[in-house]
Amino acid sequence: MENDQNPINNMLQIKHNRWPSTHDLKKIWHPEWFQGNRKHKNYFEGWYIKNVSTGGKDTMAFIPGISMGDARHHAFVQAINGKTGKTWYFKYPLEDFRYAQNQFAVRVGNNYFSSNGAEIDLRSGTDHIRGQLSFSKQVKFPVSLKRPGIMGWYRYVPLMECYHGVVSMDHDVAGTISINGKKTDFTGGRGYIEKDWGSSMPEAWVWMQSNSFEQPGASFMLSIARVPWTGKTFPGFLGFLLSNNKQTHFATYSGAKIKNLERDGDHVTVCIEGKDFFLHVEGEKEAGPQEKGALKAPMQGQMDRIIFESIDSRLYVALTNKQGHPLFEGTGHNAGLEMIGDTSLLQP
Repeated sequence: MENDQNPINNMLQIKHNRWPSTHDLKKIWHPEWFQGNRKHKNYFEGWYIKNVSTGGKDTMAFIPGISMGDARHHAFVQAINGKTGKTWYFKYPLEDFRYAQNQFAVRVGNNYFSSNGAEIDLRSGTDHIRGQLSFSKQVKFPVSLKRPGIMGWYRYVPLMECYHGVVSMDHDVAGTISINGKKTDFTGGRGYIEKDWGSSMPEAWVWMQSNSFEQPGASFMLSIARVPWTGKTFPGFLGFLLSNNKQTHFATYSGAKIKNLERDGDHVTVCIEGKDFFLHVEGEKEAGPQEKGALKAPMQGQMDRIIFESIDSRLYVALTNKQGHPLFEGTGHNAGLEMIGDTSLLQP
């Protein structure tokens, strides 16, 4: 990891020059890289790093990032325990954030996160989370001139409220995490990494993700949000299904359409029609108190909004061709599920 490659050589220095550099332009095709360093207010950036142990007994996710709103600039690491729903927000001075120039590798205080693994040493009061994880055999989202990541051509659009990137659709995890002395072994488990950056998270959204299916190597993610656009808003979505080393992509920019979206409490159903497929997804949170999984989310760069995320949910995913022939059917466990805001705004 860091000690082997020593990629961290930049501290966050806000640039005020008007025109982007060559490196800034290269970032478009590398959404996993740190995208900031130009804006000095109303900006956030964070990576979502999820780890599931063998057999799905334990799930732990970490979110390192920066918040730049008004004068309250700072770096942070959020953590969520999927088994208990307990969350932590560890706050650091902005100068404690370091990043690599040409890869995903960031340091927040004594914590290090990259495509290759994580070194964790988080303390708050009597709580202490520590450990080391290594990641291997990553399945990365394909990038091309036509589609520079999962956002497609929308990635070229400047000044969007929120940008999204997928760093690893699925990978092997090895190592242990200790919470207040209680150690969990993640060796042989599965991992997933994505990220967001911009000024604010959307007004309303549904997000679901799992790569813990009965089918080895299967991974799924779907994000539906109310997207601001030229003074108006519209429901937009993006996602993928990885199965048998084949990827199916579905997004607003591809011409696919949401045919149905229904939420009933902690259960959500989404039906999407693409050019040559039908996708049916059902997500359901595990029963438990509403306050489980409380995380902070950005509003104009400030981490002032509270949302609730489950990472012990279930997803049922069925993909068929237009003739009704099944292409994939499975249930994803240890799933991430967020249903935020007025989700009726996402209906077609």
